[in-house]
Amino acid sequence: MIPAWIDGELRPAEKLAVHRAGLRHRAVSVFVLRGGGEVLIQRRALGKYHTPGLWANSCCTHPHWDEPPEACASRRLREELGITGLTPVHAGRVEYRADVGGGMTEHEVVDIFTAAAPGDLAPRPDPAEVMALRWITLGDLLAEVAAAPERFTPWLRIYLDKHRGPIFGA
Repeated sequence: MIPAWIDGELRPAEKLAVHRAGLRHRAVSVFVLRGGGEVLIQRRALGKYHTPGLWANSCCTHPHWDEPPEACASRRLREELGITGLTPVHAGRVEYRADVGGGMTEHEVVDIFTAAAPGDLAPRPDPAEVMALRWITLGDLLAEVAAAPERFTPWLRIYLDKHRGPIFGA
């Protein structure tokens, strides 16, 4: 169950039902950054229920009911990427709405976090969640998104277009 606004009130709701109805709901996104201006991006596993095979930010999820965003960010780093020992830093809250295909809509109120990674960070991604990882500079990422936006999740494109400053300090 994830926190979603139903009839103007935040209530626990089933995740797929929330996406099918396009209900406004809470989410967390994390950007893992390392020296040299690089960000860790992931290619979503082909078994994901929406946007399979597309490139996204380091990790994202929906908090459990009553789970603080900071705890959710750390949990998802561990579950999705096998990363522990990083300290997520809150970089702001944004809201967006995007069609993610398959009759589903993400209408999220997102707490965005950044996490500084050492140069020798060795993620161990869950193959059910992530099919590939790579480090990329912000400039190269922006160029790739401009050249082939269909290869990237709607939310990553929105973050880069509208919320780059708080995330990357750019």
